[in-house]
Amino acid sequence: MLEHFKKHIDVSLPFLKGKRLLLACSGGVDSVVLAHLCTKMGLNVTLAHCNFGLRGEESDGDETFVKNLGKALGVEVWSKSFNTKDYLSKNKGSVQMAARDLRYHWFKELLESHNLDYILTAHHADDSLETFLINLSRGTGIDGLSGIPEQNDSIVRPLLAFSREDIVNYANKHGITWREDSSNQHSKYLRNKIRLEIVPKLKQLHPTFLENYRLTQGHLGQTKVLVQNHIDEIRSGLFKREGDIYKINIEKLEKLNPIEPYLYELFHNYGFTEWNDVKDLLNAMSGKEVVSKTHRLLKDRDVLILSEIKEQIAERFLVFEDAKNISTPISLQFEQVETVEKSDANVIFLDKEKLNFPLQLRKWEKGDYFYPFGMLGKKKLSKYFKDEKFDMISKEKQWLMCSNDQIVWVVGKRADERFKVDSSTQQIVKVTLIS
Repeated sequence: MLEHFKKHIDVSLPFLKGKRLLLACSGGVDSVVLAHLCTKMGLNVTLAHCNFGLRGEESDGDETFVKNLGKALGVEVWSKSFNTKDYLSKNKGSVQMAARDLRYHWFKELLESHNLDYILTAHHADDSLETFLINLSRGTGIDGLSGIPEQNDSIVRPLLAFSREDIVNYANKHGITWREDSSNQHSKYLRNKIRLEIVPKLKQLHPTFLENYRLTQGHLGQTKVLVQNHIDEIRSGLFKREGDIYKINIEKLEKLNPIEPYLYELFHNYGFTEWNDVKDLLNAMSGKEVVSKTHRLLKDRDVLILSEIKEQIAERFLVFEDAKNISTPISLQFEQVETVEKSDANVIFLDKEKLNFPLQLRKWEKGDYFYPFGMLGKKKLSKYFKDEKFDMISKEKQWLMCSNDQIVWVVGKRADERFKVDSSTQQIVKVTLIS
């Protein structure tokens, strides 16, 4: 197996050589064998062990075992204890999901704080088959049927080319000891039930079932690449980037047939899973939206606007008379000058005596109006936005500079006539938007 492992790294994962690797080690046979193989091959690994405290003395024994393994192999070991039950009381989900969240959050912290390159996990071919069956039982697309990927960003799984039988045989042949997790024998967990009851029967039906699955997985992986290439081409034609948002033409989107799988492939990476809601949005009134945990999809006339959900900031900020430069919520520079110079949309000149400090920076509100510079009379801000063809996201992002709640400047767009410099002006304030 060692020679097969070396060849696999050389052919499929050569980028691991010479890198600093964090190896997730539970103390079970899979991760212990991976640690042995990596050190024998000369890969630069550090072991990381999570003690979730769910099995009392058994959990502590696993931690001690991994620390001793690190000493025997001559590699560093980092371990951390977690209050998993407390985490579960504050967050919804299963014990397995809680442990996964805690584990990978810590691993990624280690990567950043210790300048490491990749996380190695000991998932193998049987794990991938179990994941395939779990996803199949719940209903899934091609992503779920493709099993566990060999690499997800910084997470690499070098043992996916090997079966659980290969790993156990290698450990027994070389006198390698490991720890058994008693919870792996509990059939109340879906994965364990599949591992202990279903997979053995499938292998009895066909002795080469696992190998046939791996062959099928390879075919599915190739099909997935073809689908992704097609979707990338469709997305590049549909998703038009404007600043930090994407606009998607609804008429062109509706021409895709069948539309449901296209919607899935185009939007699932942004966290959207309720496909009927996304589909219904195409014929909804402007202003309707659907949201995922990370993104927002908004109907605005003939387009959908895709934007990332960002942390909300305070709606009003004060600008005091002595301010020179501010950076929150936007970057502005204030100067007292002698004369009015040539300006553009990002620069305005104001009569200081017409201003009441502190000024305010805020977003627009229903009923807002101003007196556009160079025009007679007032205009509702909503009408100004419509005339200037602001989409709904742009309106929500637009900042206003106000004096006593009167709009002085639609920042970066249009100044107000009431605060302009005239022949009676004694003090001139120049305000510059720093983009």
